[in-house]
Amino acid sequence: MALWFECKIRYDRMQENGAVKKVNEPYLVDALSFTEAEARIIEEMKPFISGDFSISAVKKTRVAEIFFDPRGDKWYMVKYNIITLDEKSGAEKKSAVLTLVQAGDFDTALENFKDGMKGTLADFEVASITETMIMDVFPIKLSEATPE
Repeated sequence: MALWFECKIRYDRMQENGAVKKVNEPYLVDALSFTEAEARIIEEMKPFISGDFSISAVKKTRVAEIFFDPRGDKWYMVKYNIITLDEKSGAEKKSAVLTLVQAGDFDTALENFKDGMKGTLADFEVASITETMIMDVFPIKLSEATPE
């Protein structure tokens, strides 16, 4: 299971009108530690940022899974509840889970989530879907030099 860190990068971005604006943008990286997350985001973003930049924050997230869709340009956080029955009392128990979904709009995000959950044996219900400020997600890249 992946461990996702949200990293915020502060840098000067050139606007379409030519003005320079200081921005602080969040990105998600798959890493094993805070140190690795910071190193990975620097490596991933260096080609896209000219000039000085700094990592303003690194925090661990509770994202359990990510559903990618290259056609989407936004990231939506889907909170859903896994429904189980307590055998002793017979009461329903709900456990919240967070999934990040890439999509172009809200309806597509819901579709992509449902497609990603196909084949899931557990009963679940969608509690909320919200658009995030996340700019991009960088999963771990497995090396081609991995021994066979």
